[in-house]
Amino acid sequence: MKSSDFIKLEENYGAHNYRPLDVVIAKGEGIWLWDVDGNRYLDCLSAYSAVNQGHCHPKIMKTLTEQAQRLTLTSRAFRNDQLGLFYKELCDLTRSHKVLPMNSGAEAVETVIKAVRKWGYQVKGVPRDRAEIIVCANNFHGRTIAIVGFSTDEQYREGFGPFAPGFKIIPFGDAGALEKAITPETVGFMVEPIQGEAGVIVPPAGYLAQAKAICEKHRVVFILDEIQTGLGRTGKLLAEEHDNVEADITIIGKALSGGFYPISAVLSNVEVLGVLRPGEHGSTFGGNPLACAVARTALKVLIEEGMVDNAAKMGDYFSSRLQSIRSPHIKEVRGKGLLIGVELKPEAGGARRFCEQLMTKGVLCKETHEHTVRFAPPLIITQQEIDWAFERIEPVLAGD
Repeated sequence: MKSSDFIKLEENYGAHNYRPLDVVIAKGEGIWLWDVDGNRYLDCLSAYSAVNQGHCHPKIMKTLTEQAQRLTLTSRAFRNDQLGLFYKELCDLTRSHKVLPMNSGAEAVETVIKAVRKWGYQVKGVPRDRAEIIVCANNFHGRTIAIVGFSTDEQYREGFGPFAPGFKIIPFGDAGALEKAITPETVGFMVEPIQGEAGVIVPPAGYLAQAKAICEKHRVVFILDEIQTGLGRTGKLLAEEHDNVEADITIIGKALSGGFYPISAVLSNVEVLGVLRPGEHGSTFGGNPLACAVARTALKVLIEEGMVDNAAKMGDYFSSRLQSIRSPHIKEVRGKGLLIGVELKPEAGGARRFCEQLMTKGVLCKETHEHTVRFAPPLIITQQEIDWAFERIEPVLAGD
């Protein structure tokens, strides 16, 4: 079968809630992908940062296959021999106190909403059903009904109401707006260190530290959604480290399994997760032994193979090369580490056409928020490979 045959099958039998580029991937290894017709591409999306460690990392694959032959699922009705080890290793690595594993990023965000609200009632003393969580405009925390209800992107909201109350929206990167928005009923402030889906929007330096201090002052739980920015993507293990802060709750996912298996985690202090009691929250697959074993190895290779440091070095190099492009289309190049956005001017005609052109040159990336091309290759990329990509990127972005 050819690419066109696979695309036709998808269009005929699949729901039309995605708009992928017309490339049909059949194989991946490291930073490279191959389509069903045998064409090779450099992956500059990394499955939205889920494959930070590269495609089909051999050590993670070995763990997956070995664990799958022993035990895959018990549910949380019983304990398993991977869960406690995963908890300890993750806590030691991130300086966390407690872990609650789930499957997807959206599930982890929903978990945080529940836990923080209950903390507000039981610990802070907020009147029942009055707890409020502050979020930022242009946020992206997932696609469940509760989460899209506090999105400011009408595409995510239109036709899906009614939505749950209890959320207040403020501008991103504005510490003063946060302070003004807090009331005695505010229990949490949830924010992305860098807004990825909004177009790789980087807040002013020191913003996270200011936000943390304001939350401490008003006894508000400071929540960082690091599902996309965490685990090395920005050149630090967690993006919060750029501002030398520690969140009360950190949400991670995506690269936690290196792209092999769905797993996410809520990292928290004892006070917040301590409010949850048996039966109040859970997941059939959350914390299953296969996911935990895979995550343990995914974290191990991330650290032992120097991927975080490489993301910092190669991110600086890649950004500098992109900033050197002389193009009438480029408005700004921004980001941290290997999370880079190239925002185009409105008159450029949208980022989609540039991504389509890059695909024909062997570079796969994806537009975000219409006018921004996001470059986020696996953290194992080398300078030579960036140069290979740049030779193809420059003429496309500088062209007509």
